[in-house]
Formats: sequence, C-alpha cells, structure tokens
Amino acid sequence: MGIERGGCTWPGTDTLYCQYHDTEWGVPEYDDRALFEKLVLDGFQAGLSWITILRKRAAFRAAFDGFEPEVIARYNPKKVEQLLGNAEIVRSRLKVEGAIKNARSYLAIMEGGPGSFASYLWGYVDGKPVQNRFRTMKEVPAQTAMSLALSKDLKKRGFTFCGPVIVYAFAQAVGMVNDHMVDCQRHSECAKLGRARPAVPR
Repeated sequence: MGIERGGCTWPGTDTLYCQYHDTEWGVPEYDDRALFEKLVLDGFQAGLSWITILRKRAAFRAAFDGFEPEVIARYNPKKVEQLLGNAEIVRSRLKVEGAIKNARSYLAIMEGGPGSFASYLWGYVDGKPVQNRFRTMKEVPAQTAMSLALSKDLKKRGFTFCGPVIVYAFAQAVGMVNDHMVDCQRHSECAKLGRARPAVPR
C-alpha cells in the first residue's frame, strides 16, 4: 500500500519527488554534515525548483566531496573553475563561491558556537519540531518569525543564499517544522519521529 498523501499535493506524480516526500521531507535531521548539505543545496535552489536540485543531488555530492565542510572550506580558485565547468550541477559562480563561504561559516560555528551545527539550528525551535496542523497548502506560510530570525543570524555569521523563504523551506525539509498536511500519512509518522528523540540542547 502506498503513502496516503492527503493534501500534500506538491510532489505531483513525479516518482523521485514522491519518494522524497514519502521518505525524507519532514524527517527530523540532527546530523551536522547532513544539515549543512541541505542548507547549501537549498541555496543552489534559489530561482529554481527543488526537483531540479533533487535530480542533480548525486552529481552535487560527487562534485562537492560529499559536502564535507572541512574540505569545501579549502577550495581554491582552480577548484571553483572546475565546478563551473561541471555540466551536471548548477553552474553559478555566486552559488559555488557561496557554498565555500558557507563551509567556512559552518566551521566557525562548530569551533566557537553551541558545540554543533544541529544545536545551533534546532535552538531556533527550542530543540524540538514545531507540529503544524495545516489542512490545505494555502495555509502554509512562505516564511515565519523563526525563519526571519535564523536567516538574519546566518547572514550575520557569513552565510549566503539563506533568506527567510529559503530558510523556512530548509526547516520544513529537515523536520524543524512538520508541514505535512494533517491528513497526510507522513504527518503522524514525522510527529512520532520528532517525539522519539530528546530535544537538542540549545
């Protein structure tokens, strides 16, 4: 039996998009590297659709050394030109150079922040997923006070391509907020996953 998506109509009928909705989107993520990868990919999505990035995700992972921040932070101009010549990814100089800046900003948080990137991010929702109960896609906001505050602080710390709309989409994807429609099977499943893990310390 397949997933009952209810009002979660955004995946449409695309197989890859449906699989992403059914297995990843909204699942609470606490791994520092995985959170960094998703934030960078959301930055590459700016001006594009997420399905475009999703189809290129494997190529992005190969091109960006598995999104290891320590490696990306050391990229030099030669590496930037190599990436810009890679037709399998989004070839935007601003976004490629932004990913390098983000890696360096990530390392600064890890070295002098709350101890982990996860603790830093999850602190904006008090360490536990916000459980929304929307019934229609029209109810879902494009940004919130939380995403505005997090966006502002990320920019202050040197991150790029992290406006409040991008940050809210990121928060939805990594389960900081549960924005599956309340009649979607994944709403209760993701809510259960959120309760299964202790709150991340702020």
